[in-house]
Amino acid sequence: MIVKEKQVKDYLTKSKIGEYAINPYVGCPHKCRYCYASFMKRFTNHPEEWGEFIDIKLCDKIIDTRKIEGKNVFMSSVTDCYNPYETKYEVTRKILEQLVGINCRLQIATKNKLILRDLDLLKQMKNLSVAMSVNTLDENFRKDMDRASSIQERLETLKTLYENGIYTILFMSPIFIGITDWQAIIEKTKGYINEYWFEDLNLRGAYKYDVLRYVQQKYPKVYPIFERVYIKGDRQELINVDNKIKEYCDKNKINYSDYFHHEEVIGNRENQKLGKKG
Repeated sequence: MIVKEKQVKDYLTKSKIGEYAINPYVGCPHKCRYCYASFMKRFTNHPEEWGEFIDIKLCDKIIDTRKIEGKNVFMSSVTDCYNPYETKYEVTRKILEQLVGINCRLQIATKNKLILRDLDLLKQMKNLSVAMSVNTLDENFRKDMDRASSIQERLETLKTLYENGIYTILFMSPIFIGITDWQAIIEKTKGYINEYWFEDLNLRGAYKYDVLRYVQQKYPKVYPIFERVYIKGDRQELINVDNKIKEYCDKNKINYSDYFHHEEVIGNRENQKLGKKG
């Protein structure tokens, strides 16, 4: 890992995902195989492979909490604010200390059990939800996809958060058609999840053909579906899965938000307030 400290002017930025975003780091050592945030290399001038560098953002300026009163604040949109380097640098924790008592809708997305370290602060937040990404119950598949916490650790983290009164979101993303058993994930976790988010696999950029090659080699039976959807552009299979998920959730009274169609989600101002809470 190439680790550098970087001085920045402000942690708070305007965002299409929510209204404001806070990204305490540049890059992410979780190295998710399908990570859309790898596009950030275009703006950061890092020659290293995505997942092999991280910039630690240091900021002397106190967050202007007046800007975020009544607003949605999303941590984090292009990194994981609880990556392993947070253990040493505690950038995320220092930011959270500034947000305690602030009347904003804070949403934290992570794949790391490290978030439980800050349970004392999280319990003081006025309007908080935590989204943990889980798209499989197969630990071998998970290991092929990322270097974050194990599936069991993520589920245990969600349960602990729920038991401490924190609004929990299981972010089922990205859904791999024919590989992600979305129904099994819901059935296993519904006792401690307040809301589910569903998002399809969004293949673009340099990682597109790496993911396709992986599916072709490891899951040859479902590869023809991936070929139709992600090479030929036929989205019907995605639409079918999306409809099945919504029908299942509606029938079983599962609280959910659907983010299957990226352009529609980002373009709709209602989705600046992600999720049902608040």
